[in-house]
Amino acid sequence: MEALKTLFLAIFVVLASALYSANAKIQEHEFVIQATPVKRLCNTHSTITVNGQFPGPTLEVNNGDTLVVKVTNKARYNVTIHWHGIRQMRTGWADGPEFVTQCPIRPGESYTYRFTIQGQEGTLWWHAHSSWLRATVYGALIIHPREGEAYPFTKPKRETPILLGEWWDANPIDVVRQATQTGAAPNTSDAYTINGQPGDLYKCSSQGTTIVPIDSGETNLLRVINAALNQPLFFTVANHKLTVVGADASYLKPFTTNVIMLGPGQTTDVLIQGDQPPTRYYMAARAYQSAQNAPFDNTTTTAILEYKSAPCPTKGSSIKPVMPSLPAYNDTNTVTAFSKSFRSPRKVEVPAEIDDNLFFTIGLGLNNCPKNFNANQCQGPNGTRFTASMNNVSFVLPNNVSILQAHHLGVQGVFTTDFPTQPPVKFDYTGNVSRSLWQPVQGTKVTKLKFGSRVQIVLQDTSIVTPENHPIHLHGYDFYIVAEGFGNFDPNKDTSKFNLVDPPMRNTVAVPVNGWAVIRFVADNPGAWIMHCHLDVHIGWGLATVLLVDNGVGLLQSIEPPPEDLPLC
Repeated sequence: MEALKTLFLAIFVVLASALYSANAKIQEHEFVIQATPVKRLCNTHSTITVNGQFPGPTLEVNNGDTLVVKVTNKARYNVTIHWHGIRQMRTGWADGPEFVTQCPIRPGESYTYRFTIQGQEGTLWWHAHSSWLRATVYGALIIHPREGEAYPFTKPKRETPILLGEWWDANPIDVVRQATQTGAAPNTSDAYTINGQPGDLYKCSSQGTTIVPIDSGETNLLRVINAALNQPLFFTVANHKLTVVGADASYLKPFTTNVIMLGPGQTTDVLIQGDQPPTRYYMAARAYQSAQNAPFDNTTTTAILEYKSAPCPTKGSSIKPVMPSLPAYNDTNTVTAFSKSFRSPRKVEVPAEIDDNLFFTIGLGLNNCPKNFNANQCQGPNGTRFTASMNNVSFVLPNNVSILQAHHLGVQGVFTTDFPTQPPVKFDYTGNVSRSLWQPVQGTKVTKLKFGSRVQIVLQDTSIVTPENHPIHLHGYDFYIVAEGFGNFDPNKDTSKFNLVDPPMRNTVAVPVNGWAVIRFVADNPGAWIMHCHLDVHIGWGLATVLLVDNGVGLLQSIEPPPEDLPLC
């Protein structure tokens, strides 16, 4: 009888889905990963790009559409593509993180990513998920409402993707490889970019500065994406208010601000009005730097918001755009005020009862060098090597099979399921931490969750080495950010601060420097889902873990079989 009920349910869901997606399309694209000459900051580099473009192609789809993207690797590095923020319901094989859901696409090989967008609208993006290739291999992924449906705000006259990036006047792969060999922090970038261009405050960069058009009286929807590798960024437009209406492909209760802050991986949709005298205004982005005594790129990237009716510059003269003021690099108060403004536009269904209550400390660390290492391999502070961890476990990726493949095929010895769900040692997380706690253990440890489990995760920053604002991204899920705060999370005091009515839904949470954030979600998507810091230097040091969600009951609660062209290791 139970099997018959399951069959009828499956038939009903399939029919309902067919009716609901009658207007949905299958969109097919080809991505060719290849080296392309790209000139920035006076120098030309052989840069890894998609289809010869930097940034790569913008993909525009509707909610309900299916994307089929064939990726052919003609570069000299292994590569994968991650569709950042896409839920990937039952299609974890298309998620993309190297050695988590797939083996890499090797040079000369191809792999086709197939997935359907379900219930998501707004701005996401795609990027490489191998080494530091995402420094240049990235692009916007814009999800419009279903055909015939509208935005929950006045339709803008224009829409403009604004991709904030980070540029090295070097090969980024060489930069990270050198850091890996020495154990030191990698060199900081040489410029930030807007849509691939540094802007005219940098040398040799005035010709390519990005121009964003607007006209008096019209509304422009800016889809802002922080694609920088290692840096949270402030973004603003001179003399123009920004009305925030969405983030991470979820709508928000609109609010107005002068400046926004995005951690790497985050997206924010803002409306600007053409309500200023018609001339040229700078858009600008620069670092939010929360880590103390750490080097960072302190330059400023610009684009130009240009009114179509602005007077043309005469020969031999130019109209200098109006420059905005930006917050101080360490202005955590502005970041906090901005973050606290986020609300869902209506009451939402937040899990009230919790089945899995997890507590993850996050932060840096230092490994003492083994005796067989020479001094050149130990150029971190005081002859150590930099590392990072969650709950004192520094995550190590497998190298001969992916975690999802091992789980699906029952391959033993690839990972263990003993990731600690609470800190192994309780300490003053944001205080003066004993040096005995600075060195984590290494391992490929995952947390198993039952299908349908209601999950709460407390993400606690630590002051090991230095406290820092960490953008934590969970693959395969959106989650509600029910609370944030500073200091050590105290369930006896801080639970009363939880917003279980209209918290924002995100896929990447910026955990406050020397503070904490609490997220909740239902584990309704089976698969292996990496949760990691989106500062790529930190994920390389091990600031990651994997949530392994079991299949539920029946076909519709189980991950699809692996595709035939899944790359081999």
